[in-house]
Amino acid sequence: MIASRRMLLCAGVGATAAFAARSGGAVNAPRAQSCAGPAVDGAFDCAADARAAAARDFGHILRKEPLGVLRPTSVADIAHAIEWAGNQGLKIAPRGQGHSTYGRAMAEGGVVVDMRGFNTIHSVEPDRIAVDAGATWSSVLDATLARGLTPPVLTNYLALSVGGTIAVGGVGTTSSRQGMQTDHVLELNVVTGEGRELTCSAGTNPDLFDAARAGLGQCGIVTRAVLRLVRAPQRVRRYQLFYQDLQALSTDQRRVLSEQRFDQLQGAVLPDANGGWRYQLEAALYYDDAALPDDKSLLATLSDERGAAVITDATYRDDIQAFAKFEALLRQNGHWSNPQPWLFTFLRGADAEQFAGGLLAGLTAADIGRFGRVIYYPLETSAFGTPLARLPADNIAFAFNLVRIPGSNDEAKISQMVAQNRALYDRIRAAGGVQYPVGAFALSPADWKDHFAAKWTLLRDAKRRHDPRNLLTPGYEVF
Repeated sequence: MIASRRMLLCAGVGATAAFAARSGGAVNAPRAQSCAGPAVDGAFDCAADARAAAARDFGHILRKEPLGVLRPTSVADIAHAIEWAGNQGLKIAPRGQGHSTYGRAMAEGGVVVDMRGFNTIHSVEPDRIAVDAGATWSSVLDATLARGLTPPVLTNYLALSVGGTIAVGGVGTTSSRQGMQTDHVLELNVVTGEGRELTCSAGTNPDLFDAARAGLGQCGIVTRAVLRLVRAPQRVRRYQLFYQDLQALSTDQRRVLSEQRFDQLQGAVLPDANGGWRYQLEAALYYDDAALPDDKSLLATLSDERGAAVITDATYRDDIQAFAKFEALLRQNGHWSNPQPWLFTFLRGADAEQFAGGLLAGLTAADIGRFGRVIYYPLETSAFGTPLARLPADNIAFAFNLVRIPGSNDEAKISQMVAQNRALYDRIRAAGGVQYPVGAFALSPADWKDHFAAKWTLLRDAKRRHDPRNLLTPGYEVF
């Protein structure tokens, strides 16, 4: 038990939030079976095991079986499959590592495009990397660290696919100051719903570029991305600070964000042994070997329980890969394969403490699970520039995420959690908050129109231009 708790702390409070991006844990490729499908150089697999695998995701809540699974070996394969699906009146959805929590990468009765084999690292330059959309962020990091470089924003869980996080935004440990991963995309190759391969960027096909980033895969399947790189730090000094209440935690989080004391800033509300809550701030500072940070100065004026503070030091690589320990723990105790009814939102900064406190008053540790947590930390909204990435209309927003890790797969309890997610989202939305669109609950086209608000016309018009037959990524039920 003690070892498990230590491992949970060492994984980092934002680690579980990494699953917010929609790709995830790989499965063994099932045996291919030929069937009537598109003419491709790769494989179109209708075998029962292949369809069953594509009907599941990390959430283990919904099950939607496709007609078949495409394993492309070229962009032309994807284009042919889209054209074929359209002619057959079928939907088609890309799937990275299958880490959605609510069936977003499924296509019931249609075609699922397994992007895992589409994973080549094409080039690494001093300020950018070109990579296929099926590559994981772990493989991206391996390639860039060899050159002393890193993406500015990395998800805590590095087994997510590049294309998967681009579809929703991509939130990571540095998002408080650096925005989303989509804010650091320089160029995309996309196969549209018309089967056309287009290159898009801020200067070329900008409408598609804006619709593909955080656009939920509605206008095209991303096949390649060019991502911005920065110099990687050598080491990371990590601080886990604990507080008696939410107000004290929030006050210190706001202070260190405004003063830009740290390179990473996150936080969490954790179930404690007595059925209540414990409040944690987690921050990290990057440095090089010759300049050890001054802990006293960095922690000055903060009101945490200093005797409980945990301060650790690691290489940048080891620190950013820390979530692997937490994943191993969940796999070992069986929690990894249980349903994961998560909820991810952003609260309006003006009254985040009061509103979050009201939400927490209606939750219990049982609603989260022993290894779960409520992610809670502030972000500067000015750092976010992706048009379709929604944040509250305030200078500061607070992430408020229920990372539920149930101890069983009790269907009735999971259904209750999904219903609770919807009720909480409605309260958050009414108070000026928004969702980060990876949560486990159903949304109607009207809900999505409300979610995108003034940017709805951007997505709607791009959908009409690039996917006029409404073929792509039906799991979100946007159109």
